[in-house]
Amino acid sequence: MKKNCSLLIVITFLFIGSHTIVAQNSNWVAPESSNNLKNPFKGNASATADGKKIFNQMCVLCHGLQGKGNGEAGLSLERKPANFLALKVVNETDGNIFWKITHGKAPMATYEELLTEDQRWKLVNYIRNLEINKAKSKK
Repeated sequence: MKKNCSLLIVITFLFIGSHTIVAQNSNWVAPESSNNLKNPFKGNASATADGKKIFNQMCVLCHGLQGKGNGEAGLSLERKPANFLALKVVNETDGNIFWKITHGKAPMATYEELLTEDQRWKLVNYIRNLEINKAKSKK
């Protein structure tokens, strides 16, 4: 009986441990339906400027001034904030990014109730602008 109990405990810890590892290493992927979301502010410089203001108020602490995921508060998180300049994010659709801002995933909060839909799209514009500025600085 004691041997069976020990075996059960070991199996339980292995299951929990492997589940935690998988969860920490899994990529955060927006649902395919988010690919169909269209940015109503794409190319709108005024909306991008508004997005920068929102970013500086709501996002800088975790994502950092340049959006590299190295903000002061983000450094202490177990799951690091997204680096908006990484190819993984650059290759996402505007709809994917909008969906992630809207729904969040711990430790990132959901912004569906904190920001209006327009504000979230403006953030997407600003995040795209960070990518453009990085590309320009390489030239």
